[in-house]
Amino acid sequence: MSALPDEAKLLRNFERCQDWEERYLYMIELGGRLPELSLDQRVDANLIAGCQSQVWIDMQKQDDGQILLAGDSDAAIVKGLVAIVIILFQGKTPEQILAIDVKGFFQKLELEQHLTPSRTQGLNGMIKSILARANELL
Repeated sequence: MSALPDEAKLLRNFERCQDWEERYLYMIELGGRLPELSLDQRVDANLIAGCQSQVWIDMQKQDDGQILLAGDSDAAIVKGLVAIVIILFQGKTPEQILAIDVKGFFQKLELEQHLTPSRTQGLNGMIKSILARANELL
């Protein structure tokens, strides 16, 4: 299992994909890079509401104030979306998370026009959950 790319490399890799089939395959690959969640992380408190698939995102504030995220899903493409969300927010403070132009980032990836409505709803649920938890951690 290799590490996830940073935001800039993710954007470059998406741009290099020839078509959306390649982008979906890349998303599945990213999901495959996520470390396995522990049973302690697979709890209802980490289950994301609004997703058709089961999605867990664990969010812990470290001593230095940075947020450490871990996630999983029972669906391959959704697990790739979890990985993308983690790439966007990983290692930032709650203040930095709340300041991110999330919509602008996902517009650069051109994801919304290529996701089913249920996947878009799930993606939005993941983002809302992380933003709400970041706000609580301030």
